[in-house]
Amino acid sequence: MSLSISAQSLSDRQKHLATIAALEAQGNLTRLEPAICDALNAGVTINEIKEAFSQLYAYTGFPRSLNALGVLNKILENNKGKWSEGTVWTRPSVWDNAKKSLQQGTEIQTKLSGRPFNYEFCPQNDYYLKSHLFGDIFAGDQLTPADREIVTVAALSALKGVAPQLAAHKAGAVNMGNTQQQVDELCKFLSENGLSQCDAASDACAGDWPKGNPNNAYAQYFTGNSHLAPIQPKNLNKGEKTIQGYSNVTFEPGCRNNWHIHHGAHQILICVSGEGIYQEWGKEAIHLHAGDIIDIPEGVKHWHGATKNSWFQHLASHVHVNDPESNEWLEPVTDEQYNTANK
Repeated sequence: MSLSISAQSLSDRQKHLATIAALEAQGNLTRLEPAICDALNAGVTINEIKEAFSQLYAYTGFPRSLNALGVLNKILENNKGKWSEGTVWTRPSVWDNAKKSLQQGTEIQTKLSGRPFNYEFCPQNDYYLKSHLFGDIFAGDQLTPADREIVTVAALSALKGVAPQLAAHKAGAVNMGNTQQQVDELCKFLSENGLSQCDAASDACAGDWPKGNPNNAYAQYFTGNSHLAPIQPKNLNKGEKTIQGYSNVTFEPGCRNNWHIHHGAHQILICVSGEGIYQEWGKEAIHLHAGDIIDIPEGVKHWHGATKNSWFQHLASHVHVNDPESNEWLEPVTDEQYNTANK
């Protein structure tokens, strides 16, 4: 596996760094442990991973940074000498010179932002950003400035409520040496692997329910991208046909399914996140939000999906009425029908 950084596309090494950064931000230690092993096996060094997790405390907080370092430490204790330490860590000289750290941090922040940045509203935070984040932390020698922004964008993508910072660092990632193609590929990679709260194109955030995997099996019946996460009730009897297990369907902004009809069952939609649309043939569209429940009668032609500017998630299940039970997929919802429904 090549570990060189392409001038045009995201490298495997960057993908490994992004994966562990996003999982650190999510606090998903179960997935983080094998992801760290994969990164080490692919040639990412121990000290590079330490540097990434240390940097992320400034973005995700000490608890998640320390938890991630704890997972790394446990892995290394059980596999002594298996992987490369990499470049020997050295204490940055600016740590002993506050004036130099502030000067160096100001220069890095200016380059990342594309212009001088002064947060006069809160001088304390302005100093912390310049002197500590971009001065002390960025002075480490294990990751390049381009690497650091890959790590930061991945972590911020995995968090909710940080859209302004994510947008700033996506631009900053290019200013610090990545190509725009690499940044675009990074966002797509994170989204496709369930590592992002945001759509790669719009930064619109998904909800708290599991996003699952790309809904490839039914992609032919959807306009736009959707994701599927099966959710099986623990107390459901296997031989019981009255109600099926649930699936959480996540629609990316603008995504909707085709017109369709359920035969032998009526469908229940429980809306859990975002803003969606439901429409029956010949009736006005209904806009949906978390907490709304739709009971779709058997034999009724309908469609549902996300609005143009929001992700949408709903739990879907079917209540058996009679045999045979099937879904009849029909024509796509036209752009005109969809645009009207969005109004």
